[in-house]
Parts: sequence; C-alpha cells; structure tokens
Amino acid sequence: MDVARRWAATLADTKGVSLPQEQLEELLLGVAQDAVRTEPDHEPARERFSKLYSASPIGIALADTDGKIVEANTALGKLLGCRPSALRGRHIPDLGSADHDVTRLRNGLSQLMAHGRQTQQERLLLDHSEEGTLWVDVTLADLPGDRPGSTYPVLMVADANEIHLLQEQLLHQNVHDALTGLPNSAAFGNTLETALAGAGGEQVALVYLDVDGFKVINDGLGAGVGDQVLRGVATKLKAVFTGRHNGSVARLSGDGFAVLLRGELTSLQVIALVEQALEELVEPIYLGGHGIGVSASAGIVVRPATDGGPEDLLRAAEIALHRAKEAGKAQWMLFDPELDARDRGRYQLGAVIAGALENGEFSLVYQPTVKLANPDQLAAVNAGLRWTHPEKGELDSDEFYPLAQITGMTIPLGRWLLAESLAATARWRNRFGEAAPDVCVRLPKRLAIDPDLVLLVKEQLDRHSLPAQALRLCTDRESVLDPRGEVLDSFAVLADLGAQLVLTISGSADLELIPQHSLPVRHVILSGAVIDALADGEDEADVRHLCQLVSRAKELKLRIGAEGVRSHEQAERLRRYGVLAARGSFIADSATGDEVDELIERHAH
Repeated sequence: MDVARRWAATLADTKGVSLPQEQLEELLLGVAQDAVRTEPDHEPARERFSKLYSASPIGIALADTDGKIVEANTALGKLLGCRPSALRGRHIPDLGSADHDVTRLRNGLSQLMAHGRQTQQERLLLDHSEEGTLWVDVTLADLPGDRPGSTYPVLMVADANEIHLLQEQLLHQNVHDALTGLPNSAAFGNTLETALAGAGGEQVALVYLDVDGFKVINDGLGAGVGDQVLRGVATKLKAVFTGRHNGSVARLSGDGFAVLLRGELTSLQVIALVEQALEELVEPIYLGGHGIGVSASAGIVVRPATDGGPEDLLRAAEIALHRAKEAGKAQWMLFDPELDARDRGRYQLGAVIAGALENGEFSLVYQPTVKLANPDQLAAVNAGLRWTHPEKGELDSDEFYPLAQITGMTIPLGRWLLAESLAATARWRNRFGEAAPDVCVRLPKRLAIDPDLVLLVKEQLDRHSLPAQALRLCTDRESVLDPRGEVLDSFAVLADLGAQLVLTISGSADLELIPQHSLPVRHVILSGAVIDALADGEDEADVRHLCQLVSRAKELKLRIGAEGVRSHEQAERLRRYGVLAARGSFIADSATGDEVDELIERHAH
C-alpha cells in the first residue's frame, strides 16, 4: 500500500495542469518498476500498473526481448487508427513509415537491448491506418522482467502531428516571401552557399532583376494593384527559369528578384533566358480594367562555381544591375571583370574625397577668360578645383566630381571652391584695385539646386567684404531644369544682390531657356560642338549656326563668350562672328597659387 499511496500522490499532484510527456514517461516507468520489484505481494502493484497503463494518454506498447509487440494500450491504438489488438505480433521497427523511420527504431531497439541505453525522444513518422502517416515523438525504454537481470522493451508514443505541422508552417514562413510564395533573401542566401559548396566544376549564373518604375504603379494604382503585379512577376519568372539548369527564383525585397542557375551552361544560354523573361514581363496583365506590363533591368554574372564565394557573386550581380539601370533600364548587363577592376579604383578614389578635403589635398586652379578684341585684357578668371592625390598625382575636376556626386561630397567641395575663390578675389582687389578681374565659379549641379545657395554666397561675400558684382556664377541646362531644386528662385535673389549669372549653352534650345524661365542671366558661354566645329575651318552650316546663336543672344541683350578654344585662328573666327570673350589653351593653360597673381599682373599692365 505504501507504493500505491506514493505513486497516487505523485500522479495526483499536478497542480491543475497536464503533465509533459517526459514527466508522464518517468512516472509510468517508476510505477512499472515498483510493481515488478514489490515483494512478496506484487499482484496488487501489477494491477495498479495495468490500470495506469490502460488509462495513460501516451501510447504504450510492451514487447518481448525480440521487439515483438505483446500488448498495446488504447491510446496507441487510437493514435495509429486501429484496435490495440491489431498491433500485437508486429515488431516495433515495423511501425515506422519510411525506411529511415524503420532504421531509427531498429537502431534504438538494438541499443536498448544490447546496452540498456534508453533512446532520447525522437520525432519520426509512423503509419496511420487511415490517414497515411503521422508525426510522433517516440521513446524506447526497458522494464525489468520476472527473472533477475531480464528486461523487456517498452515503446512510448505521443502525438506530435499538429506541433510538427505548425513548426513546418513557421519554418516555411521564415524562409518564404509571404506575398509571392517565393523563397526570401535569407533562404536564397542559404541556397547560394549550398550550391557553391557542392558545385565542383559546374558553372553558376546569378541574375538580379529589378522592376523599373514600380513606384509609379504602386503610387498611381494603389498598393493592392502593386502587390498583384509583383505576384504576376513572380509567376512569370518561375515559368521561365524553374526546371532549367536547376533554376531557383527568389524575391529579395520590394521589387527585386534573384535567379540562381547552375550546371553546364554558357553566358549565351543565360542571356537568352533573361531576354525571354524580360519579354514576358512586358506582356500586360489585366487588373481592375488596367492592362499593366512592366519592364525590368537585369544584372547577370556567369562564372565557374569555384571562382570566389557567395559575397563575390552577389556583389558582381548587383554591380551589373546598377550598370543596366544607368544605361537606360529595360535591359540586361553582363558583369565585366575588367570594367569592375577599373570601377573599383574609381570608387576607392571617391571614398577618400572627404579625407582629402580635410587634409588640404585640394587647391584652386584658374583659367583666364580674355576679350577677343584685345586678348591682353582679362574679362574674368574662371576658378576650378584640382586634387593633388598622394599616389595618382594631379586630378582634374572631371575625374572626381562624378565620384563626389555618388558619395555626397559635391556640396562640401562646392562650398570650399566658392569660399576659396572669393578669398582669392578679395586678395586681387587689394593688390590690383580696379584692374582685378571678376571670378567665375561653375556651380556643381548639387550645389546649384541647393536651397541654401543664396545664404552661402551672401555669407562668403560678406566675410571677404566683396560686392556681389565681383562674382560670376555659372550653371547649365541640366541644373536649371532639375525639378528637385530651387535654381530659378535662387538665381532671381542672387541677381537682385548684384551677382552676375552665366549659362553654358550648346545650342538654341539651351539659349531659349532664358526667356522661357525669365532667367536673370547676363552672360552665355558657348561650349561643345558649336565651338569645336570652327577649330579647323569654317563650314557654312556651322558658321550659320553660330551666327544664329550670336544674333539671338544680342536680341536678348546677353554678352556671349566661348570655352574650349584651342588656337588663335579659332579665336579669330569666333571674334569675327560676334563672340566677345573666350578661354582655352589658345591663351594660357591653367594657373595656380602665385601663378594667377602673376598672370593678372601681366594683363593689368
């Protein structure tokens, strides 16, 4: 009775909650072992074990030393969809559904009988008589037999089907995109690593695709339509790539997708598939009465699987995609290692612009603009930037300004250029008085559209006690028409202050921006083909074009100059047709520091 009372108390003291499977297993084994060991009156203990075994919520099968089931409780029969008696005579391993389930049960039974080693809880599939298969958690343990030293195996089974399916669902959600059902970026990364690790001598191809102008669809037709478009894109990409060259498609983020191909493939084969995909995407899908087709840009990289790791492959595909978009979108671009090597050098240069500015590696470089009627007279001095790089030497602005635009350093460089140019102008005025030339600063686009341009200019003029008339600010068509900026308002205020505004033009369309937008421009500078055309002669059509520009500039009461003039003969032709001033190598190469003071002094005398 002591044994009965002790186990009854243990089973009853659950504090109102269901006991975990492991705890129930321990309790049941304890009861069974006590029932066997209790002497001399062990029949009541066996009876208590029998009742507990029958009422247990865990499926239990008792087996002989060979693993053949001799008894199964009601819970196990219910779990496997059969009568408990139908399980008698079956070997425990035979309950497994697949070969690996059978093997795991057989190995567990062997370890138990040979070494008395109880199996840790394992999740595997058992056969269900009606529903096919069932996920369960199983434990194999042993019970002492009637004879000293003898043991018998016992199988304990708990239903884990719902838990397993829920875990599978959560796992699927973790590695799949909820909108399209495609693998997400995390899953794609794992797929890529696995593919490269086991690809051996195979070729791999990675394709990055990005929907062009998706924001227009999303904002114009609504996020709901945008989501349906993305589902359509996913469906079309799967149709093109899945099943070919072990193709797998994933949605990385937003409107970005990736495709991985591997096996015996060539660049031409991959390009053909990409072109097919781009054609499919253009075909409209009809949503809410709208026929919506999309274009996409694609970056492609094809290489042996052993050439670099996942990071190298991902970076190469991303670079190729950026180049496709920069080239005009709606097209593909194949990764070019040689071009990439050159770009790496450029990007490394762009990355250190901020430090170079702080370390004093930038300086001003000047080019004089002279009056063509009297080249000894300076009309203005144009100020620009030069970078003295410790390794690459002297770098002109066209070599680093595009990089500054990418790295966000355009405004700091432009501010420094303006401040230093006006400081130099103040020095010239103190030294040369009325003979000091105006300074002309070409505004980088990002600075021209900056809303603080007027404040910056006024601060620098006031700091150096300069009249605004001493400063010429030059811009171009691209800056004037940029929708992000406030160029027109800024120029109007600067003109009111007295600054002289200059527009670089290459043809009639540029010139007509001045009346169209009421630009307070006083000077225009001819640049590019219209000037180059008169470098070696006077073609009739080129001369007519130049004369039309000069005539229209006079109508608008503008002073007209030219840049990029290479010879005195070219300068003379321009003078004859009405160009008033020019700069270029015909008069002088660039000057820096003290050189510009000497240049101004020569022209002043």
